[in-house]
Amino acid sequence: MKSTPILALLLVCASVLAGCATMRPSDPNMEALESHERMDSIDPNEKTNRKFYEFTDMVDRNILAPVADVYIKYVPNPMQRSIGNFYDNVAYPNVILNDFLQGKIRQGFQDTLRFVINSTIGGVGLFDVAGPMGLPQHDEDFGQTLGVWGVGTGSYLFVPLLGPSSYRDAPGIPVSFFSNMLFVAGTFASSAVMAPISVLGIIDKRARLSGPMRVRDQAALDPYLFVREGFLQQRKHLIYDGDPPPESYDDPMNHDIPPNEPAAGTVGQTIKPRP
Repeated sequence: MKSTPILALLLVCASVLAGCATMRPSDPNMEALESHERMDSIDPNEKTNRKFYEFTDMVDRNILAPVADVYIKYVPNPMQRSIGNFYDNVAYPNVILNDFLQGKIRQGFQDTLRFVINSTIGGVGLFDVAGPMGLPQHDEDFGQTLGVWGVGTGSYLFVPLLGPSSYRDAPGIPVSFFSNMLFVAGTFASSAVMAPISVLGIIDKRARLSGPMRVRDQAALDPYLFVREGFLQQRKHLIYDGDPPPESYDDPMNHDIPPNEPAAGTVGQTIKPRP
């Protein structure tokens, strides 16, 4: 939805241009206005999102980043890989669930086998034994599933402490939480056991993001826009399994609706599951 200032600006422009020759599409002023409108449609809550981003960034710089730096400096790389493997493995049921929801039956069974092998032979996931056996790791979540089902991205959201999301991807947050094996284990184990494991998981995740964070700080004139555009492009990449058609870049609001398909919310919309 366009904001009131944009609507007012459009009305003024319409009045000024009434009876005049139509402005050519290549006119720089018109292109700038159209670009502004598209960005406003993608991120109509930008003011609130920026506040959430600034709060999260403050917490990150003062708490998470220093802890992650110590973790990276003093924990040996092989141990970091094993810790990362463990947290990837306990979260893997979410990938398996969404494999099947997207109609990827063969991949679903392969990922199930991967999870079983790494959870047993791989020492509760500390070692990726399944990868060298021809069972690669995949990345599927409920947001991607909704995209495959034909749900459009909707507006951009920045969730405090959790990071960038969208109206479509936000429902995947509770799905990934409840499908995580740590949640299941937490119903049986005491908080004294689960709390340190959960905290270590947060540190591990932040340590993995250290590289992209440095790139953001060094390259971005506006870090908020850098994160937003990077997130939207990454989600498009995942929806298309790494092969988005060039046409999908034309309209930011439908950036992951396959070309020649009706936009989200139109009558009769269908999007076939990816193979």
